[in-house]
Amino acid sequence: MLTSAHRTDVVIVGAGLAGLAAAHQLTSAGVTVSVLEAAPQVGGRMATDLTDGFRLDRSGQLVNTSFPELQRTPGLGGLVLRPFSPGVLVRADGRTHRVGATGTGGWATGSWGTGGRGTNGRGTNGRGASGRGTNGRGTSGRGTRGALTTARALANAARAPLGGALDQARLGAALGRLAALPADRLLTRPDRPVAETLAGRGLPARTVEGFLRPLLVSLLSDPELTTSSRCADLVLRGYARGRLCLPAGGASAVPELLAAALPPGTVRTGIRAVTASTTAVATAEHGEIACRSILVATGARAAADLLPGLRLPSFHPVTVLHHTADSSPLREPALVLTAGDHGPVAHTAVASEVDPSRTPPGRVLITSTVLGAAAALPTAELDRAARAQLAAVYGTSTAHWELLAAHHDPYAVPAMPAPHDLRRPVRLLSGLYVCGDHRDSSTVQGALVSGRRAARAILHDLGALPGAEPTAPDAAAA
Repeated sequence: MLTSAHRTDVVIVGAGLAGLAAAHQLTSAGVTVSVLEAAPQVGGRMATDLTDGFRLDRSGQLVNTSFPELQRTPGLGGLVLRPFSPGVLVRADGRTHRVGATGTGGWATGSWGTGGRGTNGRGTNGRGASGRGTNGRGTSGRGTRGALTTARALANAARAPLGGALDQARLGAALGRLAALPADRLLTRPDRPVAETLAGRGLPARTVEGFLRPLLVSLLSDPELTTSSRCADLVLRGYARGRLCLPAGGASAVPELLAAALPPGTVRTGIRAVTASTTAVATAEHGEIACRSILVATGARAAADLLPGLRLPSFHPVTVLHHTADSSPLREPALVLTAGDHGPVAHTAVASEVDPSRTPPGRVLITSTVLGAAAALPTAELDRAARAQLAAVYGTSTAHWELLAAHHDPYAVPAMPAPHDLRRPVRLLSGLYVCGDHRDSSTVQGALVSGRRAARAILHDLGALPGAEPTAPDAAAA
């Protein structure tokens, strides 16, 4: 129990990714830290509920193996990531099209109609290993028709709305160039709403509308694509450099690993901060806690409540739907984008195919993400509309699916409209600091970067880090 006599070097308000990452940097430098979290568990928006043996994420954020902070942040050495199949499946014009990397690093597409079980594209379900903790999966070509081979895909590409072989070569070359480009080069480009820049990327309109737009909508949680084009380029660069993944055991595995690796007693849950100054935090449960510095590491809305005058961004609302079914509608760990498909779902996946640890043995979990205005629909109405759409996407009846949970968050993702500052100040005053994804980029990477930046600013002001506050060239990479 904390008392009013308790004193520490730094009090961090909020045990989300940014606050926990900052705590690791500070404790590693010998600074005493107390992390106060109002909720009964750590993680902030990266929370996972346990319901009847199912692990159900509250957020729809995707993780990428290319995020540098996942390797850079102390405490995440044991993180296991479960990758999706290379590339994505895109649902458009009543058909499902595979757009993804081949085994030789090139790009190919294939298409097939719905009917029978799922999309009849159950091709990537082998198991292998790929990189640090990613537990990658290879391809085994299972299914009634199976995924199209590269040769068939290229032969049929002329009939696919995503373009022919030449268009796919252009797409692969564009992504390859983006992957090789240093992040600081991207940050020198003019910053405009990304929707205004899509046509100028040297790709055919059908490739832009059939693949690039739905991919960016899902990665940015922004259906209107008003996001800064620089932020979008960083996100797309991360996609080109790595693999989209889910943390094994649920999104909460990331903050739980960070919290467990801190010195015992550092993180205290169920303690709500009500005011913050440069030398003390007042709590609802334990009075005032004196300190030398305070770091507010909550979400943007809570931070604005504690720090009057802090600019509050707008937000992209998100609802995550979790269904269970008697059998898997898709026998592969694929991310399905619903480009141009009528319905509220932006992307969906059979999460139990990606990460079997999220379900009881033999059970199926389908997780779908709804963005924009549709996310605010009443649960019953949203579920009906989503089931109708998912029945077409997966080519199977959803009438007997059970809705396990519908998690709606109107403040899920801080908006990053152009022009967006990817280095918003983390030092408000000497002794008072703020961090979170609303200070960098609205991604897992951005939250971790922000925590590191704030910790280094604190260490500098405490005299534990001589010289100017350093920043890494790729720190904003998403």
